[in-house]
Amino acid sequence: MCCTRMSMMNHICTALLFTAFAQSPKDANYDESKVGNYTLPDPLKLHNGQAVTAADIWRAQRRPELLRLFATHMYGNSAPKPAKIEYEVTTRAAKALGGAGMRREITVWLTGKRPGPSMQLLVLLPAAAKGPSPVFLGPNFGGNHAISADPGITLAKSWLRPGKGVENNRATKDGRGGEASRWQAEMVLKQGYALATIHYSEIFPDHKDGLGDSIIPKLYRDGQTSQEPDDWGAIGAWAWALSRALDYIEKDKDLDARRVAVLGHSRLGKTSLWAGAQDERFSIVISNDSGEGGAALARRNFGETVERINTSFPWWFNANFKSYNKRVEHLPFDQHMLLALIAPRPLYVASAQEDLWADPRGEFLAAKAADPVYRMLGTDGLPAKEMPSVNQPVHGTIGYHMRSGKHDVTAYDWEQYLAFARKHWGR
Repeated sequence: MCCTRMSMMNHICTALLFTAFAQSPKDANYDESKVGNYTLPDPLKLHNGQAVTAADIWRAQRRPELLRLFATHMYGNSAPKPAKIEYEVTTRAAKALGGAGMRREITVWLTGKRPGPSMQLLVLLPAAAKGPSPVFLGPNFGGNHAISADPGITLAKSWLRPGKGVENNRATKDGRGGEASRWQAEMVLKQGYALATIHYSEIFPDHKDGLGDSIIPKLYRDGQTSQEPDDWGAIGAWAWALSRALDYIEKDKDLDARRVAVLGHSRLGKTSLWAGAQDERFSIVISNDSGEGGAALARRNFGETVERINTSFPWWFNANFKSYNKRVEHLPFDQHMLLALIAPRPLYVASAQEDLWADPRGEFLAAKAADPVYRMLGTDGLPAKEMPSVNQPVHGTIGYHMRSGKHDVTAYDWEQYLAFARKHWGR
């Protein structure tokens, strides 16, 4: 699969997007003419060169092979699912968000034992629900209390990321509602869906010294005292926790575990993709501006690169991934293969026009390169030959849009995700 330089017209269009550079290193490339040529590995060809021509070969051979490659060389091998799940519903409120929904808070013990390491799962259910509600599940940056100004949501006690970014916007003195615009809880509930979230730093505090306070050492193998080169990092831990949240959802009669969409933004979009690739119980997988290490092709020299992400955030991936900093062309995969691991389940990839650091074109091209796997498995894949114009979504089994604006999650994004869910889940 060989990709060449874009046409001059696309180059001119891309140049018009130069508005987001202030937040990105000055030495990053944002010139399509400097991307160069690259060859993507074929998702429909086994390591031994055999073509994958049927679903049974994909299922029995290629899919497991790709999962092993991503675990070994990038995201790391995760701990297995606990033998049993332990949880306790600590809060039930029949009215929340001004009557728009019902609120439930659950303590989930991550090793299946209590007392022990735990996380707090917040579930908001539609007030008018007459049966099990489909669920949108994702991790948050600022604590569960940040997704809504509802005063009944318990304040997070875990580490909160410092700084001035949206993730730390304190809409109120105690931070309630600081990320409400990114979650659109009332919109989701009004359309009949439940919303569930966990605070990502309860699982792995997002800083260079976070490993010791994370879930990872608590799940070391017998005799293990330190990380191995192919062991999981923060993204693997956050993805693992999303599966533990789904374990709970399967036990809650008010939630429809057959219809759970996992979603995330930015680094948590990388997380949602890895969670969805590993855990086929997730019915829909959504990536919002996930960029490098997420939906964007690594072989494109555009915006953030493998070397940059491993230098800035060495705790996100495993140690093996760092060996590709200066030889990305030797990776045995690229991110289109991560997207293909979600097939044939519905997948949505979203970009933002001004978020060049995340390489919107690279995200679209990855989705397009996953299309042959989706079609081989009997779906319509991504119904777009060329990258759609701004704010012109396409919804096949693979959905894609490039929204106007910057690196964020907006009401427009949620409108697309809800429409995509209706398309694949029904009303």
